[in-house]
Amino acid sequence: MIKLSLPPKLEREINLFILNLKRIYKEDLLSITLYGSAASSEFVPAYSNLNILVILRSTDLPELKKATREVNKFKNLTPLFFTEEYISSSLDIFPIEFLDMRENYIILYGKDFLKDLRVDLKNLRFQCEQELKVKLLSLKQLYMSLNNHPAALKDPLIKTFTSVLHILRNVLRLKNKQPPYKKEDLLKELSVHFKIELSRWEKILASKLKKIRISGKEAEDLFVVFVRDLEEIIRTVDAL
Repeated sequence: MIKLSLPPKLEREINLFILNLKRIYKEDLLSITLYGSAASSEFVPAYSNLNILVILRSTDLPELKKATREVNKFKNLTPLFFTEEYISSSLDIFPIEFLDMRENYIILYGKDFLKDLRVDLKNLRFQCEQELKVKLLSLKQLYMSLNNHPAALKDPLIKTFTSVLHILRNVLRLKNKQPPYKKEDLLKELSVHFKIELSRWEKILASKLKKIRISGKEAEDLFVVFVRDLEEIIRTVDAL
């Protein structure tokens, strides 16, 4: 039984999931990896996901169907089923996702498929720029439809803020910086490299973590500042 720094109930679920997949796939199961916050000190049971990467010899639908019952049984787990070939052929399309996997992970069973991954920084820059611009357009459209209801801006702001931080961690990699994992530290590091109002970004994070409550007027003010800062960041990324 693998010991993890997780609540006992979740550890039991993960270990039972591993046992059942080994029984189902036998030699066709190549690897099981826990990655993300659950493999680090950042795991928060109420908010964090249990992300699991499963590598099989084949992910044809009849093969995936074999694990349907297990996937549906363990509601706390979020497994991805890949083949080794899929990973190697997708590094150019999903560099952010694979770099994030490689940053914090624990091998639960089998071979380590992440340690030797190599990502082309050109592909990383393209994905970062593309996703940031999509987020910016979405925020502007939301503002046009919701600015008469400022309190309604809070949830999309926090949701977008979280995903933007995820992208900006990888923008720091483009600047040859190792990004901090803790969000509070990440904000400070971002403020060194980009023109952002750190105190406002920290307030958005505090609201996300439910450390403070913000009014509708505050939500709109933070929304406006965040969009303005994001536009400036995109200009910087575009020039990299």
